[in-house]
Amino acid sequence: MHPSILKRTSRWLGVSALALMIGIGGVLTAYAITGQTANAQVQNAAQIVVPDVSQSHPGFADLVEAVKPAVVSILVEATESADSIQRGGRQFDFNFPDLPPDHPFRDFFDQFGQRGRGSNMPPKPRQYMAAGSGFVISADGYVVTNSHVVKDATKVTVAFDDGTEKVAEIVGTDERTDLAVLKIEGADLPFVKFETEQSRVGDWVVAMGNPFGLGGTVTVGVISASGRNIGGSNYGDFLQVDAAVNSGNSGGPDFNTKGEVVGVNTAIYSPNGGNVGIAFAIPAATVKGIVQQLIDKGLVTRGYLGVSIQDVTRDIADSVGLKTAKGAIVREPAADGPAGAAGVKSGDIITAVDGDLVDDALDLSRTIAGKTPESTVELTIWRDGAETKLSVKLQTLNEEALAAQEQTQPTPPAAMPSKSSVGLTLVPNADSTGGLLIQDVDPDSAAAKKGLAVGDAILEVNNTLVASLDEFEAAITEVKAKGLNTALVKASRDGEVRFIGLPLSE
Repeated sequence: MHPSILKRTSRWLGVSALALMIGIGGVLTAYAITGQTANAQVQNAAQIVVPDVSQSHPGFADLVEAVKPAVVSILVEATESADSIQRGGRQFDFNFPDLPPDHPFRDFFDQFGQRGRGSNMPPKPRQYMAAGSGFVISADGYVVTNSHVVKDATKVTVAFDDGTEKVAEIVGTDERTDLAVLKIEGADLPFVKFETEQSRVGDWVVAMGNPFGLGGTVTVGVISASGRNIGGSNYGDFLQVDAAVNSGNSGGPDFNTKGEVVGVNTAIYSPNGGNVGIAFAIPAATVKGIVQQLIDKGLVTRGYLGVSIQDVTRDIADSVGLKTAKGAIVREPAADGPAGAAGVKSGDIITAVDGDLVDDALDLSRTIAGKTPESTVELTIWRDGAETKLSVKLQTLNEEALAAQEQTQPTPPAAMPSKSSVGLTLVPNADSTGGLLIQDVDPDSAAAKKGLAVGDAILEVNNTLVASLDEFEAAITEVKAKGLNTALVKASRDGEVRFIGLPLSE
């Protein structure tokens, strides 16, 4: 890709843009960020008395001895699809890890398997063995692991540290959060609990699991960061830990110094397939809700609001008179979605849900995801310089509702272009989307700095439709008359709508 195109694209998209319909529940799906999902586990503890090592000697041996009986290895027999083999099987790819096309993570357990290349014979499905990690969360045998660990499994075996093995039944999986619940037979089994108080950045974590099939392995580190959004996840809220996590740790737990599960390892950042000290875990708060739904119903349901959204930048906030650059601005309500039916409009900024403030688009995603389908929520909205409230009855998220709609390329009309006061050369857009088509951009203008480019369509200025240069300039004049130095511009590129705060003076 040409550097100028790359620069233009990065400006347009922004690192925080969320262009998907929100409504996915509780936790965010995490995409294996650079090349790998790490095998680790999840949570729950009881019946085990764990000494608080933070108040005793500096080692972790007593803690490990106490929780180790509840940490298990997950042994999987599965059939690899022909499509997976065609795409390279489980070999790692730093830029785009190799996972099934319908899954947010790519399975890399069998990374050492060799496949003949260069043959003209069509690939055939083959049986393979995989290994991951997990942990017992109840005395009657519920086990938590990653969804990708048991993907396409024909047989799952849970192996305890003492050598005991039990065949497991898959109770339910949730690919969006990469969590799965298994059930084994037994009574009075050792199990662990989730944390009762949220851990903080800098707290100790002890990771346990089955890296590279070696069996019970312990590594120690700290929580390096929280609230990580990895790989473009729409619902990500991951803990970043620096404890060594490798292939085979997926589904395994991270413990605090009280022996409580704080997170489930699910992905690693790695340019070479090995540990580099950056691993990502699903927080306990997320895991608890998802796991309970899987146990109760075998599946996860999520609230659906039906809007495409993006973050509110400082420029956007200035353009609408909002004091703080927080919330999520609505690009478009979905057709037949609950938000549109309740009166939510393009350009509305959602600042709170049921009185709880919304930080950004991702925060709104997580909030709606955690709501019960068919429940009613109160949205606080900033519109036309004032705050208003709307009640919306959520629907149940349907994956098909998130499918990308066909996009059409704008067709430049034959009209004569005219240069605007903000460095944009505009012509009426003959495409069905309407608005004004950008035919040239002054490279020294604020518009260029904000990422507007030739081929983009200007649809609205200050929430006013513009179809001619006169209407465009009138809208700009109105913004200035209000004493504002930034105009809220609704633009479209290749069918993707985005709001931009356009400074009117440098």
